[in-house]
Amino acid sequence: MDIFSVFTMIGGLALFLYGMSVMGDGLSRASGGRLEKILEKLTSNTLKGVLLGAGVTAVIQSSSATTVMVVGFVNSGIMTLERTVGIIMGANIGTTITSWILSLSGIEGNSFFVRMLKPTSFSPILAVIGVAFLMFSKNEKKKDIGSILIGFAVLMFGMDTISGAVKPLADVPEFTHLFLMFENPVLGMMAGAVLTAVIQSSSASVGILQALCVTGSVTFGSAIPIIMGQNIGTCVTALLSAIGAKKNAKRAAFVHLYFNVIGTVVFMILFYMLNAFVHFGFLSQAANAAGIAVVHTTFNVFATLLWLPFHNLLVKLAKLTVREPKETPAVAAQLQGLQVLDDRFLETPALAIEHCRQACARMAQVTIHSLDGAISLLDSYDEAKVKQVKDDENFVDQYEDRMGTYLVQLSKKEMSVRDSHTLSTLLHCIGDIERISDHAAGIANAASEIYNKNLSFSEAAVNELSVFSQAVREIVRIAMKAAETEDAELAKQVEPLGEVIDDIGDEMRRRHVDRLREGRCTIELGFILSDLTTSYKRIADHCSNIAVCLIQSVNDEYGRHEYLKTLKAEEGTYFRTKYEEYERKYGLPKRIKGTPQVDMRARMGGDAAAGVL
Repeated sequence: MDIFSVFTMIGGLALFLYGMSVMGDGLSRASGGRLEKILEKLTSNTLKGVLLGAGVTAVIQSSSATTVMVVGFVNSGIMTLERTVGIIMGANIGTTITSWILSLSGIEGNSFFVRMLKPTSFSPILAVIGVAFLMFSKNEKKKDIGSILIGFAVLMFGMDTISGAVKPLADVPEFTHLFLMFENPVLGMMAGAVLTAVIQSSSASVGILQALCVTGSVTFGSAIPIIMGQNIGTCVTALLSAIGAKKNAKRAAFVHLYFNVIGTVVFMILFYMLNAFVHFGFLSQAANAAGIAVVHTTFNVFATLLWLPFHNLLVKLAKLTVREPKETPAVAAQLQGLQVLDDRFLETPALAIEHCRQACARMAQVTIHSLDGAISLLDSYDEAKVKQVKDDENFVDQYEDRMGTYLVQLSKKEMSVRDSHTLSTLLHCIGDIERISDHAAGIANAASEIYNKNLSFSEAAVNELSVFSQAVREIVRIAMKAAETEDAELAKQVEPLGEVIDDIGDEMRRRHVDRLREGRCTIELGFILSDLTTSYKRIADHCSNIAVCLIQSVNDEYGRHEYLKTLKAEEGTYFRTKYEEYERKYGLPKRIKGTPQVDMRARMGGDAAAGVL
């Protein structure tokens, strides 16, 4: 074997690993995050978790990816530690599907059907189909399928290249002696663990071992310890992922480690004890690709059956290993909503987008709560409520900051067109939601000023403000609901109501000027009313921004100004109908001159009535 054969082997290895990566990414995109969502929601018992973990891993071709996802779920508070055990067990079984696919290369026979079963025969056809899908199809799903097919073809070409490059090693005594060393269980396991830890994929390291079988130097006696070590080495990815995570996420990574380490030790002890009495003859035989797949699957099934009755023991071991101080309930509750924005999910964009939607929905709920609390202060003042509004505003600020950073990171990942639209919508919406929260804090400040300065509005102004508040509450709820459900039809109701709110604000200002001229109001109250009116109108504007952004994203037709211009120009259409409906609902009552004044401090719970201003 000369230096050029070494270059060929290295190139084949690079193609093999790249093909596995492309195929895995394509499978992940094609699933659209559905497989990950199944993992997230349907793991009510351990056996079901084993089946789901095996199925998802078989599809995405990576137990490491599944385990990292599980660590992220636990860190985010989405999944309990106990529910992860079955998934981790199943992931180890599911990852063996790759070795079975690769073992097809060892099929022997001259018939057309048998020869077509060999990956080297059908993978070029898959590559052609994949290239056609990528180059000529505009359908995103077909492009993902094309990536999967090309990834598989590149993977198989890489493995065939490795096999061809290492074939001359069969005549190199040193190479044969190397694998004889690996018949020592400890050395074999160390070699397998190191190789897998470096490339961070047990499927890939097992595939490399299968490729080396072509030399005839790899016996089952040396292959078995290497495979055992490969199962231990794959734990490194999850352990690295758990660095900096919360205690339960670290425990999930240790569950994976203990499952493989203890399972390997028990398997090796039993196997070599039996060998001492039975003397397995196949250990000295040259291993082949199918034999490697059998050993790989046998061990993982054995380890799962071993641990299934004692899965709670894995959890206890992990808890004994990772002992961290518990967070206070207040801190845990505050951080719960943001925990779903885990960096581990950035490698699975469809799932990360779903978690961003959940976080945005939580942000919207807090904003609605804050606004309702702020408006209620105008009728019944309460210092505790003022503090809650300020706390909510600070909470929403944290959401906006974290989500903005997370979405920017996510935007650099490859994702579907739909997910890309959702990401764009979320990026626009979180800023408007945060500004609505700011205006809620401004309304609370206005209520505090009214109470502290012992001021009062006229009964007419109070009634007008009550109608105004109802309209604002409704537009916020419509906009938030539309954003959460991505309902473009619901979003179309926002702009007509926004126009009515603008009209109410303008009319209230005109009426205030009239009361000012009649001496039934003061300049100071006028400033406060102007601030409230401005806040309400700005809230409606931000709701309009959310709605238009959503409509534009879903329909991919309008810019904001084009949409509004088109909408308002169409007299007698949906906009005009909804506008008239909201005008009837929220139109201000006719102004009656001489309306008495209402003591706002008394309405807010003050002890003494204020003088008329």
